[in-house]
Amino acid sequence: MSEPKILIIDDETAILDTLRILLKREGFVVETAVGGQAGVDRLSEVRPDVVLSDVRMPGVGGLEVLLAAKELDRALPVILMTAQASLQTAMRAVNEGAFYYIQKPFSNDELVAICRRAAESRQLKKENQALKTEIRRRDRSDVSRPIGRSRGFIEVLRTAETVAPSDSTVLITGESGTGKEVLAKFIHTISDRGEGPFVSINCGALPENLLESELFGHVRGSFTGAVRDKQGLFVAAKGGSFFLDEVGEMSAATQVKLLRALQEREVIPVGATEAVPIDVRIMAATNRDLDEEIRRGGFRSDLFYRLNVITLQLPPLRDRPDDVPILCEYFLDRFAEQRGRAAPRLSPEAVEVLQSYDWPGNVRELENALERAAVLTADGGEIAVSTLPPRITERQAQPLVSATLPPNPTLEIVERAYIHWVLFSEGGNKTRAAEVLGIDPSTLYRKLQRYGMEQ
Repeated sequence: MSEPKILIIDDETAILDTLRILLKREGFVVETAVGGQAGVDRLSEVRPDVVLSDVRMPGVGGLEVLLAAKELDRALPVILMTAQASLQTAMRAVNEGAFYYIQKPFSNDELVAICRRAAESRQLKKENQALKTEIRRRDRSDVSRPIGRSRGFIEVLRTAETVAPSDSTVLITGESGTGKEVLAKFIHTISDRGEGPFVSINCGALPENLLESELFGHVRGSFTGAVRDKQGLFVAAKGGSFFLDEVGEMSAATQVKLLRALQEREVIPVGATEAVPIDVRIMAATNRDLDEEIRRGGFRSDLFYRLNVITLQLPPLRDRPDDVPILCEYFLDRFAEQRGRAAPRLSPEAVEVLQSYDWPGNVRELENALERAAVLTADGGEIAVSTLPPRITERQAQPLVSATLPPNPTLEIVERAYIHWVLFSEGGNKTRAAEVLGIDPSTLYRKLQRYGMEQ
């Protein structure tokens, strides 16, 4: 084991000098910082094995140092020391992941022993991670492929396996619930970056300012609440893959910054002036028709061309009826393993119903339907049609849009059919469907419930 590196943070230089001499004599490589903000600033530069910080310091205190250290590295042990211990502060420190909370005055032997335990804990975690990485590397040839045997799905998988070793940007398209993130994780796992992190974000789930902070990071003071520098996900995914889900939901301003990151291979944190280089493979996904979005002016064509180096189009589940039985078997076995139960099996009638349903929610909807059926079925029993969600079974008796409509269909039939068509056109996205229909999402949800179409 090499000499552990410790970063000592205190606002009193006399204490820093004393602790530096003590711990250096005990075999530590010692770095120091005067004050909490200086300590936070030095974390990424020093990359210590252990952090030893005072709690009460002007400006940035020990708890803020703890949070910054954990944001940089969740496994980094942080020891907090204070002359004015309080139960509330100690409980918060423990809840935030402090390795130890020691009260001044303490003996030299006590502090050294704690620091050594922290360094040993750090070394053990490093060795465990190295072992996991080696096991993962050896097992990569046995990585399970995403489930499916239909021709269209197999063609997508073969293309994914072909492009995985490269660093080329991949754009995965398909309706909601088709498994775009599952495919992205598969590509990452079998790629040369498989030992690195797989980081993902849903671009449609965050407001613009928060999304930019998550993507690119920010510097302290760049906006209200930015009390310390924050590393963006582009940097956090170093050596691995970064998956941008629902990339079509990005605002125009964020699209410009993403384009620059792809072109220059660097990002500028919010509020910063200097760029930070990135080393990451980009994969993106959308259920929107980006060609149509470009025509509407909602998506930049130059960004599209940067993302659209390799396109993988996942087919909807309704075009993969032969995959339904093997997907069902996979999900039922997984549910049973999670619950420690014998896996139930589908009755022939249930299989027929599931294969004839058009699955607007795709694989995600199938998984949810099977989980419900498994819960309602005895261990090792047979899943009957009656245990499937009504929206699936009722659809067999009364199709939403039949081949021959009544000569004078009721307004309800017309509305039901139109809502289904809009949902289908928008890839199952209820928020955008509500916008197209000119109603608010809560009204759409009530109509879906009334027509038995909720997912």
